[in-house]
Amino acid sequence: MSTPTARPRPADRFRPVGWAGLAVGVAFLASVLSGALAGSTLPVLVGTSVTRSGSDVAGVACTGLILLLLILPTPANVPGSALRDLGRIRAMVDRALVVLAGTWLVLVLLGLFFRTADAFGRPVTQISAGEVGRWVGELSAGRGMALTAACAAVVLGCAVVRLRDPALVQARIPLIAALLGLITPAVTGHAGSAPDHQLAVMTIGVHVGAAALWVGGLAALLVLVARQRPLLDVVLPRFSRIAGVCLVALTLTGALNAVVRLGSWDALVSTGYGWLILAKTGCLVLLAWLGRLARSRLAAGRTPVLRWAGFEVTLMAATLGLAAALAQAA
Repeated sequence: MSTPTARPRPADRFRPVGWAGLAVGVAFLASVLSGALAGSTLPVLVGTSVTRSGSDVAGVACTGLILLLLILPTPANVPGSALRDLGRIRAMVDRALVVLAGTWLVLVLLGLFFRTADAFGRPVTQISAGEVGRWVGELSAGRGMALTAACAAVVLGCAVVRLRDPALVQARIPLIAALLGLITPAVTGHAGSAPDHQLAVMTIGVHVGAAALWVGGLAALLVLVARQRPLLDVVLPRFSRIAGVCLVALTLTGALNAVVRLGSWDALVSTGYGWLILAKTGCLVLLAWLGRLARSRLAAGRTPVLRWAGFEVTLMAATLGLAAALAQAA
């Protein structure tokens, strides 16, 4: 960040790919080790893990990009030298949103076939459209995935319209759709069978929404705004307030949901689900420490804060993979 308008380095463009790959890899490994898909064949296990974690990553990325649109300053609040960068970033967000929303929709639709194959115990190539329809129509998890596909389609439609004229669709509309798309499969599959159903649904809904805003927002800020110091000085305080609220929400709802799901302290160390919760809790504690470190370095004017933010997003990607494995273990 040597100049106020420094452009992203070529390596920065590959960061999101690495984060996504890490999340998918952690989700697959955690699913195998925890026995979340123990009865599945290898192709179905891989397909289910990749489509589930991949769709989560795409949905979180969409959420983060839209949040960035909302917290970017208006042209009147930035110096003239940063106006060009502001316009360029807004255009990049709209273009990236089309690609990511389309990817999200495709992964969810593919996931429907893999989840149906897992439910019927047959290879995915032998699954018919009628069986997919039965799985979607008769099971809450199937209906949840169908609603997620609808939400991803709404985000994609809004993104396409915004490419023509951003004024035609307010960013809040696709943000609500993206959050609903992420929350729906979590509350229908992850919490639907909990002993205290209503409490589990509320806590996991808030938990998933807060995680998406925090992880997606920080990743978008780091990739697109971090090297534009005039914009970063305005955006970072706004995002920090949101991140602080998200951290509190994640901690409280995560603890409540673990109590509801596990039922006893013994289950924390005697079940694969319990071990996943312990791993995710450790990641959350480390994330809180990294966030505090980054803010203190920034307040002291120490610009290597971006390096610590990069570590934070990398750990967030691993935590996202653990969350996807938790959803499959439910």
